[in-house]
Amino acid sequence: MAESKPKLLIVEDDEGLQAQLKWAYDDFDVVIAGDRESAIAALRSEEPSVVTLDLGLPPDPDGTTEGFAVLDAIMELKPDTKVIVASGHGARESALQAIERGAYDFYQKPVDIDQLGLIVRRAINLHKIERENRALAAKANEGNQVLGGMITSAPEMIKVARTIERVANTNVSVMLLGASGTGKELLARGLHETSDRWNGAFVAINCAAIPENLLESELFGHEKGAFTGAVKTTLGKIEQADGGTLFLDEVGDIPLPLQVKLLRFIQERTIERIGGREQIAVDTRIVCATHQDLEKMIGTGGFREDLFYRLAEVVVKIPSLAERPGDATLLAKAFLKKFADEMNPQVTGFAPDALAAIDGWPWPGNVRELENRVKRAVIMAEGKLVHAEDLDLIDSEDENATALNLKSAREQSDRKIIRHALARTEGNISSTAKMLGISRPTLYDLLKQYDLQT
Repeated sequence: MAESKPKLLIVEDDEGLQAQLKWAYDDFDVVIAGDRESAIAALRSEEPSVVTLDLGLPPDPDGTTEGFAVLDAIMELKPDTKVIVASGHGARESALQAIERGAYDFYQKPVDIDQLGLIVRRAINLHKIERENRALAAKANEGNQVLGGMITSAPEMIKVARTIERVANTNVSVMLLGASGTGKELLARGLHETSDRWNGAFVAINCAAIPENLLESELFGHEKGAFTGAVKTTLGKIEQADGGTLFLDEVGDIPLPLQVKLLRFIQERTIERIGGREQIAVDTRIVCATHQDLEKMIGTGGFREDLFYRLAEVVVKIPSLAERPGDATLLAKAFLKKFADEMNPQVTGFAPDALAAIDGWPWPGNVRELENRVKRAVIMAEGKLVHAEDLDLIDSEDENATALNLKSAREQSDRKIIRHALARTEGNISSTAKMLGISRPTLYDLLKQYDLQT
């Protein structure tokens, strides 16, 4: 049986260009859409691997509003889709914004069919490879180790990692936005290790953890005798990161006077230590993170707008653990092995009630909360298995996220129910089938269909 053609969705309102692109890509199963509504309908029904998206769509053909609305919808409904954005409107600004929102690549009009074809084929191949990798990871019941050693099998987090990898070897400033405990520093370190600055220092500083009167010295350093207690010349974090990367965690907590000095460094790439007069050239890339709404702070005068745009050339939003289906269990197993080896070797795994509780808990404290609960549970466990009681969790069910279509919603529901049943029966096929009210052959078919392991 011949392999089916990969599906390509072309979102373009120009009928002449529609026909030209469809003719050029006869080795793909091409679907055409001319506006936002038909594009989203085609995404739901056809589930294309790759989308070429014109940002100028009706009723805003001279702007980008409709195009970005389509991109956002694709990233919400099917984030593993490779979207190639084309526009003649403000090329550089549109390119950066599209990549921030999850686009795979950007192409400026007028369209060169041959060059765009190369990008499309590369995207098709990458989508195929990523799909195969996810399948292998699911069969092994392990998450992919992506950027910085982060463990995940969630498309939402893999998309974040791929975005960071794409900008790693550029000089753009990156801002990581996410709730506390989502792994911002791990991703920042991964960006550094993937960049051409990997052999330089990675220096991190939590701006919220240092008193305001000491933060300037921590960042910019000081000369001997600059103030009482300055018994020697001390390099600041910016200078320590020369040739490498400086990670400013909780950048929203930097006081306004110090924001001015940081902005001057970014503009001029020189610093002056406290008590010093020498201008010192420093080649440091800045990556920052915050859980605060900086744009709102700009409106209230708490954060400088000019500094924000210097720090946020590319903004990456990190999903919470609750938005990363399956990752809580993967991470919990990794944490258990780590802490059991260190503190309680008799603990070998999780009891079924613990796995069910982990899968159902909303994790308001994200990965940090999960790590802390598993660590405490490993210490407190009296037997070989960690139970839900050891984790201090109660079973909780949450609603499925917005599904791509009815088929996708059914698959999500089936996977969750089967995983819960397997956890409660410790992988016993007969008991699981009985609990689910189906035959063993039917269960085996479902396990194979969904790449679930017992």
